[in-house]
Amino acid sequence: MRVLFLIQGWDVAASRYRVLQYLPYLEKRGVETHVATYPRGITDFATFLRRVADYDVLFLQRKRYNPPFLQLLRWRAQGIVYDFDDAVMYRNSTAPSPYSRTRQKRFARIIRAADYVIAGNNFLKDQASKFTEQVTVIPTSIDRDRYDVKDYQEKKNRVSIGWIGDHGSIHYLQKMRSIFEKLGRRYPDLELKIICDTFFDCKNIEVVKKPWSQKEEVEDLKSLDIGVMPLLDDPWSWGKCGLKILQYYGVGVPVVCTPVGVNRDVVQNGVNGFWAMTNDEWIEKLSVLIEDPSLRQKMGLRGRELVRKSYSIQGCASIFYGVLDEVARGGV
Repeated sequence: MRVLFLIQGWDVAASRYRVLQYLPYLEKRGVETHVATYPRGITDFATFLRRVADYDVLFLQRKRYNPPFLQLLRWRAQGIVYDFDDAVMYRNSTAPSPYSRTRQKRFARIIRAADYVIAGNNFLKDQASKFTEQVTVIPTSIDRDRYDVKDYQEKKNRVSIGWIGDHGSIHYLQKMRSIFEKLGRRYPDLELKIICDTFFDCKNIEVVKKPWSQKEEVEDLKSLDIGVMPLLDDPWSWGKCGLKILQYYGVGVPVVCTPVGVNRDVVQNGVNGFWAMTNDEWIEKLSVLIEDPSLRQKMGLRGRELVRKSYSIQGCASIFYGVLDEVARGGV
């Protein structure tokens, strides 16, 4: 089986966690894998089209082509798998309204054109199921062998609340600035650590600005004591697949999150983390974890166990392979 993966970028989280980390497993199963970023411009697209027919499966990640290009792809490709882990049929949370007729039409077209669809969570599956029966959920997962547990006995001068993500999502964290500032006044030894490529400042609390690095990602996560994943309660957020939470849990860090979408499935309130909607709830739940190191450890280890059972590539890789194999064999 020969598979051509088209990804958004080599450092894009969705590409790394939904494609690239599966390649060693696929290659052990005898799959010949080729990975490229999406072609830019008509010349690159024409060159790409000539290659498509040489592969059993064309794997498209998130992008929705306009009708002429999509028709050409469908004509040339032997089999198409479409994978998405965001609510691409809606506008993101910064838009005045989430609804877009253009996005809905493009989404419907790519779903109908695909032989099989992989969705990152059940909400996304429900959206795709309006246009196809060939859809399954493969959650965004992490490599449990790469994520080792943090050292809870390490002596630290500060308690670190942390957030990891890209610049497109940092607005969720910025909306919590007043919460961090209030906590900073209450707990002088508290810090906020942002692992990203863009940052902001807060009053009353030290902000540690750590540029994201794939090489240092796991160690940066292990330096945290509490992870946060704030969201809005809107269609774009319902499509989120909780990667931040899985990363925190992978190293044994407990979580406080907005109970929206998949967050409600991954975080069991009071067991491996806390839910918080209002500012007062965020302050209350974060304060509980700031003051109780033993609870942080217990919750973090429970979260890590959840990842090992349900959100690891070791558990999802066979499903991933099965979808590709079915499409390659023409069984859909």
